[in-house]
Amino acid sequence: MNIVIIGANSAIAKASARLYAGQGHDFVLSGRNAAALSELEADLKVRGAGRIALLPLDILNTHEHSVLVDNIEQACEQIDLVLICHGSLPDQERCESDFELVQQELIINGTSVVSLAGRLANVLKKQQHGTLAVVTSVAGDRGRQPNYVYGAAKSLASTYLQGLRGRLLPYNVHVIDIKPGLVDSPMTAQFDKGPLWASPEQVARKILRAVSKKQHTVYAPGYWRLIMFVVRSIPDFFFKRLKF
Repeated sequence: MNIVIIGANSAIAKASARLYAGQGHDFVLSGRNAAALSELEADLKVRGAGRIALLPLDILNTHEHSVLVDNIEQACEQIDLVLICHGSLPDQERCESDFELVQQELIINGTSVVSLAGRLANVLKKQQHGTLAVVTSVAGDRGRQPNYVYGAAKSLASTYLQGLRGRLLPYNVHVIDIKPGLVDSPMTAQFDKGPLWASPEQVARKILRAVSKKQHTVYAPGYWRLIMFVVRSIPDFFFKRLKF
């Protein structure tokens, strides 16, 4: 299987790649830090991965996304799985007084996902085969006071994936929205951890299961489906007063 991972240096992407490497698959890895990509390549080779191509990219340079997709097509004859797994966690208070920061975060967590997913979807549509899996967040289910810029970007991505799923259905292309909850990773290192926190490895196992079963929207871990059902059910009269 040929697996393309964008945002390959993220904790969830690394954990997923390691599981797939043990099955002997081939990879195209893309991320901003070229040195970190090389380290991941060596790690995956030790674990049993086949051919690996490295394609560094700064996700903010959206004008380079088409070049990346062209290079991906050149690196592998066909694409079986695309995993888009990049993102950042903005400082909500800073965003409230800095629109340029808001715009940057919307690009990283939202519009860059749309750009890459749309371009790669066209490749999968052309070959009439493959799976597109995108890591979004439970934060996109409702705009909460502490992180509504982040949530708005993730909601944009999830809504886009819903429509894309229907468009690609006649072409044997499957679209999966992976919605992690609280994940213990470098991106959340400043937060105190509690019982609801999961490891990147737990989320990675959910991703592999979702891909194999061709699921649609996956909460990771699964208890977040119930939690977000409750959150979505809170009336606005009460919800607007909550600061969680």
